[in-house]
Amino acid sequence: MGGKHGASIVAAEVVGLGSAAEWPDHRSATGWGEIDRVLGGGVVAGSVLLLGGEPGVGKSTLLLQLAGAMANRGSPVIVASAEESADQVAMRAGRLGIGHDAIGLVTDDDVDAIVARADRDRPGLLIVDSIQTVGVPEIAAAPGGVAQVRESAARLVRLAKTTGVAVVLVGHVTKEGGLAGPKMLEHMVDVVMYLEGDPDRGFRVLRSIKNRFGATHVSGMFDMRSEGLAEVDDPSKLFLDGWEADVPGTVIYPAVEGRRSILVEIQALVSPTRQAQPRRSIRGLDPTRVNQVLAVLDRHSSLRLHDMEVYVNVVGGWRIDEPGCDLPVALAVASSYTDRPLGRMAAWGEIGLAGEIRSIPMETRRIEELDRMGLERRIAPIGGKQLRLRDALASAGIE
Repeated sequence: MGGKHGASIVAAEVVGLGSAAEWPDHRSATGWGEIDRVLGGGVVAGSVLLLGGEPGVGKSTLLLQLAGAMANRGSPVIVASAEESADQVAMRAGRLGIGHDAIGLVTDDDVDAIVARADRDRPGLLIVDSIQTVGVPEIAAAPGGVAQVRESAARLVRLAKTTGVAVVLVGHVTKEGGLAGPKMLEHMVDVVMYLEGDPDRGFRVLRSIKNRFGATHVSGMFDMRSEGLAEVDDPSKLFLDGWEADVPGTVIYPAVEGRRSILVEIQALVSPTRQAQPRRSIRGLDPTRVNQVLAVLDRHSSLRLHDMEVYVNVVGGWRIDEPGCDLPVALAVASSYTDRPLGRMAAWGEIGLAGEIRSIPMETRRIEELDRMGLERRIAPIGGKQLRLRDALASAGIE
């Protein structure tokens, strides 16, 4: 029975479900409201978190500040840095005002050495910066390869699950914006987060893409300053700071991230071109969706965009995945095309291929945030009322 090697197989151990939780509901608050919001209340013992982000966005800074916050709350931390020397990490820590004896620094690229140290010291948190720069000696490949990343991550996951040490892995991203390395890496961990932002403005957004211990698509807001990342309590106010409502091509969209509504500015610029293939430059939005909106505008309005360059941008480095941004994109493009400012206007709604505008979820939260910020002029299918693209353009004073 059991095949060729059945006689040598040891049956797997069975643990009763009721007694399986060795660290029941052991969640440690970090002391950072925005990080705790994204994590669902804090760091769970024995969990593995993966943090991705473009180079220079502030991943190492964020995690070093996280280490300082947890150390201040009595939880020892080990930072394993294979990308920077001890002097470089110490210099950053000094700039951030972090100097705690409860934070240990390891500068080694051998995963087994890092695991052995964490297994011996049992810190509350182990930070590995980054998973692409560490490896295991028995694999004859440079760190960062698929085999090295997979095996290194597997050993760190095993450490977390057997000891209760929470582990944070820093991951590089590809030029397309996805995490580098095998896709399996995202399946192996408990939490996947991305740190995004516009380097020119210093604004950063921490998003949860996967979270086995809390809600997904929750975001935390930070402002990058000389002394490090600072939490943003009122992101709508920050986004609208400097908003010029009296210029063409700008409209406000009340986005919803998790349970939070945030007002963001969508800008558009339409410019004639003699190029056979007009340029389409889109930042912060799904290019396919924006191109669909442009096609509907060309078909169901008097706007002719086939020989126009179109630039669409979400101010502040924010990224929007909701279909409700269709209408503000259309209005911003039409405003720039006709050179007519929309004023202090907000809009939301999903545009169909026939030119109809559909309502979107969480309407009440969007309206409440607009009320709080004093934006009274709105164009949207509020209450499920029927709205057509031509009617929306007419209400905005464009057609």
